[in-house]
Amino acid sequence: MPSVHSIPDLQLIQQTCRDFALRNIKPKSMEWDESQHFPAELFKELGTLGFMGVLVPEQYQGAGLGYQEYITILEEISKVDPSIGLSVAAHNSLCTGHILQFGNEEQKEKYLPLLATGEWIGAWGLTEPNTGSDAGRMQCIAREDGDHYIIQGTKSWITHGKSGDVAVVIARTGELLDNNGMTTFIVERGTPGFSGGKKENKLGMRASETAEMIFDQCRVHKSQVLGKPGDGFRQALGVLDGGRISIAALSLGIAKGAYEASVQYAKERHQFGQAIAHFQAIGFKLADMQTKIQMAELLTRKAGSLKDSGEKMTREAAMAKYYASEICVQVATDAVQIFGGYGYTKDFPVEKFFRDSKLCTIGEGTSEIQKLVIAREIGKNR
Repeated sequence: MPSVHSIPDLQLIQQTCRDFALRNIKPKSMEWDESQHFPAELFKELGTLGFMGVLVPEQYQGAGLGYQEYITILEEISKVDPSIGLSVAAHNSLCTGHILQFGNEEQKEKYLPLLATGEWIGAWGLTEPNTGSDAGRMQCIAREDGDHYIIQGTKSWITHGKSGDVAVVIARTGELLDNNGMTTFIVERGTPGFSGGKKENKLGMRASETAEMIFDQCRVHKSQVLGKPGDGFRQALGVLDGGRISIAALSLGIAKGAYEASVQYAKERHQFGQAIAHFQAIGFKLADMQTKIQMAELLTRKAGSLKDSGEKMTREAAMAKYYASEICVQVATDAVQIFGGYGYTKDFPVEKFFRDSKLCTIGEGTSEIQKLVIAREIGKNR
């Protein structure tokens, strides 16, 4: 159970993260975006602050913090550059989180210190070219060969698919559509047969690398199996619950960043002899934006609180991810409208928030999948 931190502690973490983002991320954000540069060196710096192992216990060189701190860190980074927030989220929640939750002691001692300090960057492979939410039809296969498994297939849309130093990969070891027929493996970069493939040219989140992972007769020892053989699908569902909170926090950061930029602009921009913030049309937009943000934050913080206390939070995490991601798109869209023509240019921040926001309604389960999860959870409680 993570330690409980006081509000002053949370405020200190928030200020530290904010200062780092403004100093080390903001000056290069648009340069990275334009060139689609993944700044791997930045994540080592984030690691020295504990932001690459937020939830990892101190015994494995992590920060030993909880989800309230994690939400705050992702929010502050994403207010400055959502693509960096996305990479921090994927590293913490998916790869590192999966090993933390399901790894044996030997695996934890080997990999968590490397990941928590930012010395290594992690990737997580579930999605394939033809299987997103329909993971039961995955075509990436692992077959037993003595003391090893041989993995064959391709994973797509993987954050850090080319640059990650280690990947947690779910492959099919049983029959098609068998939920007990998928197994998780830890695969290090440099393993023969494991390589990065096509890097995606994306609308937004362009500084966060998204690429294929290719497995061509990749030979992995059985000691690299994470948890029990056949448990991969159930493990993935548990990991995604926490991952949805991280996307909600990312969405919250985007919405707050767009809102704060809009308030500042509305107070500075004058038309017809007064600041446009004084016009009801603009004031009502800002009122709606702030209300939506506060509602999203309450949902996200509640899901984080349940996660910290070890309670079931599948429904709450899906609600937070669904609502926060949808309102971050709405808030970013309204921000561009408030900025007018300037909002359509790359000289002002809301253009990038607008592009980056859409990923949040798609990644780690689309909004439609979140509604499906919520509906199923409601059905269980009847």
